[in-house]
Amino acid sequence: MKPKRTILCVDDNEQSLSIRKVLLETRGYRVISCHDGEDALARFKKGGIDLVLTDLIMPGLDGAKLIEEVKAISPRTPAILLSGKVRIYDRDTQADVFLPKGMHIPAELLERIRLLLVRKRGPSRVQPRSQRPTQLGAA
Repeated sequence: MKPKRTILCVDDNEQSLSIRKVLLETRGYRVISCHDGEDALARFKKGGIDLVLTDLIMPGLDGAKLIEEVKAISPRTPAILLSGKVRIYDRDTQADVFLPKGMHIPAELLERIRLLLVRKRGPSRVQPRSQRPTQLGAA
């Protein structure tokens, strides 16, 4: 059984956070939920997070700033930014994906997460496999 990937899910709306948490956990992900950007950043710094899924509009540290801080610590960590305010996305962000709230189906969110996590794993996992025949041939 492959290890579960850990998603840091951030939203100041308790109901939205709860729905996303259930959606992700039923698909086999471990979910750490936070209600604001400051708590999420503190949790991220402890390590073990594979992907960040955050709302944009939150009091204090908003989603765009949270992603900026996360990318400064770990540039390869994928981040998805959600917002009900599509026009706000005109701002430049470091998010890998932007999804407008209520305008995507859950399957689209799950597929984006899956693709970002595969990309994060990327060549570092494929490369050793391609080297195995050489190593076996040399032995």
